[in-house]
Amino acid sequence: MTQLPLTVRRSIELIGLCFLLALFSVAHSIIMPLLMAFFISLMLLPLFRLFRKIKIPELASIALAIVIALLIILSILTFFSLQIASLVKDFPLLEKNLNAHWSTLSGWINRNFNISADQQIKVLQEQGGKLLNNAGSYLSGAAVSVTNVFVFLGLLPIYVFLILFYKNLLLRFVFLWFNKNNHPQVESALRETEVMVKSYLTGLLIQVTYMTILLGVILMIIGIKHAMLIAIIFAVLNLIPYVGALIGNIIGVLLTLTSSAELWHVFAVLIVIAAVQFLDNNILMPRIVGSKIKINALASIIGVIIGGTLAGVSGMFLSLPIIAILKIIFDHTEEFKHWGIVLGDERPGVSPMNHPAVRLRNRHIQKPDADEEEEEKE
Repeated sequence: MTQLPLTVRRSIELIGLCFLLALFSVAHSIIMPLLMAFFISLMLLPLFRLFRKIKIPELASIALAIVIALLIILSILTFFSLQIASLVKDFPLLEKNLNAHWSTLSGWINRNFNISADQQIKVLQEQGGKLLNNAGSYLSGAAVSVTNVFVFLGLLPIYVFLILFYKNLLLRFVFLWFNKNNHPQVESALRETEVMVKSYLTGLLIQVTYMTILLGVILMIIGIKHAMLIAIIFAVLNLIPYVGALIGNIIGVLLTLTSSAELWHVFAVLIVIAAVQFLDNNILMPRIVGSKIKINALASIIGVIIGGTLAGVSGMFLSLPIIAILKIIFDHTEEFKHWGIVLGDERPGVSPMNHPAVRLRNRHIQKPDADEEEEEKE
């Protein structure tokens, strides 16, 4: 069979990429529960295999693994609910602190911009009226979102159960999709994907746990109210690469402002969050996850933005493992190896413009020798 010209193959790749993005945009409500169930199934696979090893029937093993996962999730939600309940009890104090901060801010605006308190209140009332006029559409949109969340959560355990039950059938389908000569590469990619996903998701669970404890304990020692709630929110939002940490900082500041009349508490929270995040990013997380996720920062940020645009928060959260799986697939296929290179973090030490050897697929030069360094400087 005659091989297609290179330009035709690259055009087909780009068309396929656009088609996949369009499909994901249209059908994300169907695809996202399946993807989430796939990742959860990989997390529960060691537990399922343990139950099977001690001679528990297959259906019972799957059900037990799912029940244990649900119990862990319910425990986390219960702890979070208790923290929210504690915040609700302090509503009178929150109102008092908000009034105090508003008085300070209003006085600063009046001194620097010559806008009186009455004018500020008038602007707030106008903006509030606009929000109330659009309340119907906001509430209807929220109702749809809540419905989608319940559908999503209701489908997850069913999908997880079926994926674990039919895993051998699905694996057979994957092998039948490829030529027999490619089965060793397919098996290698599947095993690498399983190890990567389990390591990554397990690392995230450990990360949430130690960040919640470390951040919460330090904030409690300083004397910040609702320290554990701030810690939980930041630790969970930090799972969303790049964007989550920013949102977590904003929520932490808002909670501190409403629960404390002291402005230095806000700076203390920001400093502690920055210190814990630095410790997490540079010391703890690399040791826990290791180098399983070898994705460069540019691809990560673009992936998070695309995932959030197409599928919301769940798309942002799953963007990195999805990109990592795609990289594994690309690395195991000669035709798409260039896509694996552009997603990876193996940055060449020399420029392909000056070193033709780096342009080849299987060549990767980290550091030039002394003569090449001089040549490149010139």
